[in-house]
Amino acid sequence: MTKTEYEEKRYINREISWLQFNARVLQEASDISVPLIERLRFLGIFSNNLDEFFKVRYATVKRIVEAGKGGKNELGGIRAKELLEIITQIVIKQQAESLRVLEDIDETLIKENIFVIDETELNNLQIDFIKQYYFENVSTALVTIILNDLVVLPNLKDSAAYLAVKMQMKDGSKQFALIEIPKTVNRFVELPKEKDDGKNHIIMIDDLLRYCLSDIFNIFDYETISAHMIKITRDGELDFDSDLSKSFVEKISDSVKHRELGEPVRFIYDKTIDDDTLEYLMEKMGIDNTDSIIPGGRYHNKRDYMGFPSLGRTDLLYKKITALPVKGLSLESSIFDAIATKDYLVHAPYHTFSYIVKFLREAALDPQVKTIKITIYRLAQISHVASSLINAAINGKTVTVSIELRARFDEEANIRYAEQMKKEGVNLIFGVPGLKVHSKMCVVEREEGKKLKRYGFISTGNFNESTAKIYTDYTLFTTSQPILKEVNKIFNFFETNYRVYSYKHLIVSPHYTKKRVFALIDEQIELSKKGKQGYIRLKMNSLSSYEMVDKLYEASNSGVKIDMIVRGICCLIPGIKGMSENIKVISVVDKFLEHSRLYIFGKGDHVKMYISSADWMTRNIENRVEVSCPIYSEDIKREIIDTFNICWSDNVKARLLNTGNENEYRKNNNTKVRSQIALYDYYLEKLKN
Repeated sequence: MTKTEYEEKRYINREISWLQFNARVLQEASDISVPLIERLRFLGIFSNNLDEFFKVRYATVKRIVEAGKGGKNELGGIRAKELLEIITQIVIKQQAESLRVLEDIDETLIKENIFVIDETELNNLQIDFIKQYYFENVSTALVTIILNDLVVLPNLKDSAAYLAVKMQMKDGSKQFALIEIPKTVNRFVELPKEKDDGKNHIIMIDDLLRYCLSDIFNIFDYETISAHMIKITRDGELDFDSDLSKSFVEKISDSVKHRELGEPVRFIYDKTIDDDTLEYLMEKMGIDNTDSIIPGGRYHNKRDYMGFPSLGRTDLLYKKITALPVKGLSLESSIFDAIATKDYLVHAPYHTFSYIVKFLREAALDPQVKTIKITIYRLAQISHVASSLINAAINGKTVTVSIELRARFDEEANIRYAEQMKKEGVNLIFGVPGLKVHSKMCVVEREEGKKLKRYGFISTGNFNESTAKIYTDYTLFTTSQPILKEVNKIFNFFETNYRVYSYKHLIVSPHYTKKRVFALIDEQIELSKKGKQGYIRLKMNSLSSYEMVDKLYEASNSGVKIDMIVRGICCLIPGIKGMSENIKVISVVDKFLEHSRLYIFGKGDHVKMYISSADWMTRNIENRVEVSCPIYSEDIKREIIDTFNICWSDNVKARLLNTGNENEYRKNNNTKVRSQIALYDYYLEKLKN
């Protein structure tokens, strides 16, 4: 094997690995054991993921090509131009599969008396309703662009869907137009029922507009009219100008606005569109064959299926779970008193997120609390976390919030809350120059006697009430003064980032993560060299740092057993003799989004364990402020190992990650374990003991 061949077989390309992850999401949409409406919603997630992929990752590779760089070393042994072609081919196949899945779902919907109909299938009652609905709810929201050779086409909005309209005029000429599908109106319109026969009829806004084309274009003298959907995806990278007179908030705001004008990176069209319409539009938009041009079906922006109406059919949805309490914690008594005696672990969504809000509200009201410091990455649209912090500032507490304004695609929401908090006297820190603040932590100082005592929590997830219902995350509540003293050091670093602090307990990026993690791996390597069993268990969203991959290969070659649960990107290739034969990797994609990061080194009495905000990606290790927190409580260690083992035992929703990237489901003769259901049962049982 040549050196080049070795390098190419040593890693899975990051972009290709991500597309394989999104294929796992599409598998959920195609899985007939998944409730029917949930399958549609997974189809929406697949589409939304793909949009973001093109805005960010595809756009990055395209910039490498345009800069005249090969990018082979950074791209897992594939040249950038070749990679763009591979991505396009994979996406075309996945889009075709998504259309097949949608057709299958539509057929099954009919069996459930749910009919998604188009403009050709309307009866008289439905036509009357459609007409009234259009004039009352849709017509005022429409943006319609009439195209001709004299008019410069305005920049089409990123990821918006448009109907490309062609009118064949009676004088023999052609007139083209674009209708923007309005986002302010629900994509799915429920039609009235004629009789109590249990049937539900739904029409998409796209088809409602197709029916109403004669109303929209009634001033034109045409013979025939047709409409086909198109969509353009733009480069989502933020570009900051160098105007020193602008504040950081102003620069972020301007960049978000300019994102809508980014370079096109993907153009999708209905494959039944007339050739002359397609050619005209591509010429108008300046799109050529260097861009990713993907033929699709009649409908685009399938991400809107995430909001498909439930129609009252709870039988076609996942059974809702009731978030559980944590034994020893109560929403009706002091959280501070409880965690003063011992550490507690909250595991969302199995446990209620309300403990975090309760902690902050208690801190806001407690006369003995003097300061609150917290990092914020992504807030909910309606955030009780933000309102609690504002409440604390109004009550005279010194509140410091490090809010990350560059949290991709959530910039506007974070700016809005930042402005509200600033107005109420919250001390805001807008990250660190050159680094994103991705750590999830809070520390409160409380006056007890003549001393200040610290209380706090460190988490793997965003402090977001909405995502806490569907993302799995660990949050550690603690009064460990050594740990919280180091959390306080990180806030000092935010304000005086020319100083680099040292940490005994926390592992902090960008200065220490690689060094400290390598040392922990080396301990397991040394154990194996001495004839003992080195053991590493990892759970994370993504693994793409080649340095971290190489270190795990080194450990494997030394005999260290490595079990990994990686939801998304995994550039490591497991199970290769002489390289990774002691490494096994699974990915679990199910009802909840697996989001927690967990590192376990060793076993038995000598285990070292960390929950973390950091995946093992270069950006997390070198370009972000991340925090990995040690677990010292033996009870919590046992609980976390139990939860890892349950997830590792999954043989229903676990896929094996291997050289072929086939997303093969793990099959064995063991008792069936669907880990997310088993974890809920595990916590139910803990409440009884």
